Amino acid sequence: MTHLRTSESKIRAIVLLVSFGALAAVSLCVALAPLEMSSGVVGALLVLCAVAIAATNLEVLPISNFAMSGNVMILTASLVIFHDLNWFLGPIIVGLCCAVFDFVHLRAREWQKIAFNASADTIALIAAATVFWGLASALGSDSVDLIVATSVAALAYLVTNSTLVSLPVSLSSNEAYRTVLRKVVAFDMSAYPFAVLGLGLGWVYLELGAAVVPLLVVPILIARRTFASYLELRTAQEQTIETLILALEAKDRYTAGHAQRVAMFSEYVGTELGFGQSRMERLRYAALMHDIGKLIVPNQILNKPGRLTESEYARVQKHEGVSVELLRRIDFLAPVAGDTTTEAATAAVDGDALVEPAIIHVADAFDAMTSTRSYRKALSQETAFTELRDGAGTQFNIQCVEALIVAIERREEQYGAGFEVDGHHWEVAPPEAGTGSAGLGDVLPDARGEAARQRATKK
Repeated sequence: MTHLRTSESKIRAIVLLVSFGALAAVSLCVALAPLEMSSGVVGALLVLCAVAIAATNLEVLPISNFAMSGNVMILTASLVIFHDLNWFLGPIIVGLCCAVFDFVHLRAREWQKIAFNASADTIALIAAATVFWGLASALGSDSVDLIVATSVAALAYLVTNSTLVSLPVSLSSNEAYRTVLRKVVAFDMSAYPFAVLGLGLGWVYLELGAAVVPLLVVPILIARRTFASYLELRTAQEQTIETLILALEAKDRYTAGHAQRVAMFSEYVGTELGFGQSRMERLRYAALMHDIGKLIVPNQILNKPGRLTESEYARVQKHEGVSVELLRRIDFLAPVAGDTTTEAATAAVDGDALVEPAIIHVADAFDAMTSTRSYRKALSQETAFTELRDGAGTQFNIQCVEALIVAIERREEQYGAGFEVDGHHWEVAPPEAGTGSAGLGDVLPDARGEAARQRATKK
């Protein structure tokens, strides 16, 4: 509760800071830019504000507290139109209309969100307008020059807006700012082609005037459908994976939550390694699916408190191949399927193999060691860190091990003995110490061979 109040206080402070920044920027623009409005300026304001408000209220479903609408094309078009009309304040007023007349926020009386959105849009549009006017004046007014000016100005708008929007989203979601920024930038940049398309809308408006209004609606609807389709596909992917994970957890209740934690730890590592949004999404999905092959393993083997026989161990090992094959059969996960076996994961130590399996391998081992299983109670976090570092370079990827440890320590998080999230009733109380780090116990002492030698290194 204290953390929640602190976050709310920080969000209010950010809203005030950004609002004052926007007010100062607008005041400067008013002082420097001409205020006289011609009939052309008034007409453009009426048309663009009306269309922009309509586009804003046709926004697609939100992701992580932010959404995308087709108004980005109108905002870019306003840069072109008001530059031709020599009225710098035009894009700023259009942007303010978008934020203030967001009916979803108005109905909910979310004044703080309205104030922040209006301020962030104002600052972003001032940055974009400054870039556009500067480049248009320096380069010229032919087609190629305007395309360059529009492309750079649209980029300035999206990047500035993403930088500001990520601040409250980071605080409200309790995620690291750079992680949220990466997500917001990736999502906003999907609108970049439509932002550049605004140049064409601006040209058409300047040629045809208000008669172009019906034509403005068509690309907005196309943009909305494009974003909506993207989100629908994303939702379908997540629901498919969630269903498979629920099936696994229903089968093996003792490892419920394991897949989500492995995905979380994998994302920690991906963040440290500088993964982009699309690569991070695939890593998360692959981590969630890494144990799906256990659906073919009988429960009495999965949850056996004692050591496994050699034949039982061989049967368990088949789940790795099944998991990899399932990932390879899912198109959007195939690029990171690789091979989740220990040998394949450690091959990435030398940089000659895909690093995603190595990340999942480290995250899986850490969660297994810091969770209570049928064969052993949870180890302490310090012990788990030591085990990972001892195996770095042979059993685990060195870079992935250090990235996970650094990420956990930076967040001041604790896992393992005394900090376990999930509690279970065990028919046979797990011993304080035991062998095996993959949740499967070990092979019987008299069952020698390669399987036993492989397991001997896992404490």
